[in-house]
Amino acid sequence: MKKRAFTAISITACLLALPGLSSTPKSKEAEDAKRQAKLFQKKLNKDDQILHALDRLTFGPRPGEVANVKKLGLKKWIDLQLHPEQIKESPELEAKLQPLESLRMTPMETVQHYPPPQMIRAIAMGRQPMPEDPVLRATVERLMTRYKAKKGAAADPKADAKNGAAAADPNAELEPAKTLDEVLDSTELQTMRSGTPEKKRELLASMPADKLEEVMIAMPRGQRQQLMTFATTDIRRKVLLMNAPQQVVAYDLLESKLLRAIESKRQLAEELDDFWFNHFNVYYDKGSDRFLIPAYERDAIRPNVLGKFRDMLEATAKSPAMLFYLDNFQSVRADIDAKNKNRKVKRGLNENYGRELMELHTLGVNGGYTQKDVTEVARCFTGWTLLEPRRGGGFFYNDNLHDKGEKVVLGHVIPAGGGQDDAEKVLDILATHPSTAHFISKKLAQRFVADNPPDSLVDKMAQTFLNSNGDIREVMKAMLTSKEFWSEGAYRAKVKTPFEMVASSVRALDAAVSDAFALANQVGNLGEPLYRKQEPTGYSNMNSDWINSAALLSRMNFALNLAQNRVPGVKVDVSRFGSDPIEVAKTLMFRSASPQTRAAIQKALEDQKQKTPATVAGLVIGSPDFQRR
Repeated sequence: MKKRAFTAISITACLLALPGLSSTPKSKEAEDAKRQAKLFQKKLNKDDQILHALDRLTFGPRPGEVANVKKLGLKKWIDLQLHPEQIKESPELEAKLQPLESLRMTPMETVQHYPPPQMIRAIAMGRQPMPEDPVLRATVERLMTRYKAKKGAAADPKADAKNGAAAADPNAELEPAKTLDEVLDSTELQTMRSGTPEKKRELLASMPADKLEEVMIAMPRGQRQQLMTFATTDIRRKVLLMNAPQQVVAYDLLESKLLRAIESKRQLAEELDDFWFNHFNVYYDKGSDRFLIPAYERDAIRPNVLGKFRDMLEATAKSPAMLFYLDNFQSVRADIDAKNKNRKVKRGLNENYGRELMELHTLGVNGGYTQKDVTEVARCFTGWTLLEPRRGGGFFYNDNLHDKGEKVVLGHVIPAGGGQDDAEKVLDILATHPSTAHFISKKLAQRFVADNPPDSLVDKMAQTFLNSNGDIREVMKAMLTSKEFWSEGAYRAKVKTPFEMVASSVRALDAAVSDAFALANQVGNLGEPLYRKQEPTGYSNMNSDWINSAALLSRMNFALNLAQNRVPGVKVDVSRFGSDPIEVAKTLMFRSASPQTRAAIQKALEDQKQKTPATVAGLVIGSPDFQRR
């Protein structure tokens, strides 16, 4: 362990000194800008064009993909990626996604199917009535039959305290109706107590659903939690259902996100899903959003990643996840409680969504709007609210909460007396504004071309945006047919985010993924916990936000652990790698490593008694060359 840590630290120190991954003094910035401008005029050769396309439009090439693109033709391959509906998805991926039930549920269904343990206990003890919703009631009743419970026990914790009795822990588990030795036979008990992880996994997988649920309930919480390190996806979900039901949704989201990035054949669509989710970011850990995000990504983001921007703008504006996250569901006309003397906390206008709609979603911070515009937009969106927000209810327009007065947004008069269409007019104004065209085009270019894309490219994309009425596919085509995209200035000019680094590592190693839960945790450990960016900005596309000494050290440690099969749920066949760093680099990066990277890896290997293929592969994956795309 100490030697592995020393290896990671020593090579990271070497890597930080390499050009392109260290900070640039301000005195050199102007010189670098001039050099970069010249590189944008130099065209890539055909082989580099294929690698460049795979680096930018996928989560990194897998073995055999370079040859596949050559055979199909680069232009045709790109056209297919721009039309993902024409690509048959991987059956293996679809099979892995099938158990992730919450991703196919409505928000209301999610609330119904994943009641918190505290609710089960409170109802069993008679402290809370049965839920009125029939589906949720059925779920609670089914789980209650698995437990022993005495109604009225600890019904009044305050009374217990007054009488000197210890108050019951409201979070404590109920006693199972059957113990583990009543559910399992002696052989099965022996396997669960002292069998190998593989034997335990096989036993659990062989059980009928009813018996498996009894086993899960009979196990103490700690013993159940231990199953998370080796169990299959469906077993892990059952463990979460017993220990923390609301975390099943997070598990499904993370599992799906990593599996799609690694295994989907519709790679550009997955890249764009990540881009647009961050553009229209919502935060998983804000209250009810943990139930709302699956439907948000499924219904508002995914169908629109290559569609009309105006459609996605309205889909996100009406999404319960966005309405809740930026508080617009609470925004009402300013005078609604003016005459209500009995209401202590007065309701009123909430400008959060109006501000972020213009600053982050459309015009950009320098897009030409004022604070007055923010207020006027917020007034237009009053009444856009939710039906039963804490139970997963959907979008609902309440005319009684709407400000009926005249509004003026960016010089456009919205007449008095309007209703829901006031906000829709705002979306029309913003979706067709030149500042929006420029802001969206530049942000796409920063993701797919370079941190500082040439103005000529951004202008061309923005004009396409305006001419096509915000057709994202056409804007992408304009970028992908530009000389700037296929230039040396764009080639390997971007640094991978933690999400991209983890997904591309697994793809390059051609690893078999049985469960992506541990990989999702690694993305979080590297600084990008998925669905958990609290600020509405979403995660950054800029190189400088992801590269520093601590980040590089963490990436190197992850790379070594991955290559040496220390990441649960992921299996790497290291037998196809040799011990020659030059050859391993060609295998994993589909190109030769730079002289600086080869020297850094060689220096790190000098301290190793044995140059194992796994160590060499890990050092290549953790190298600065691999961090670039």
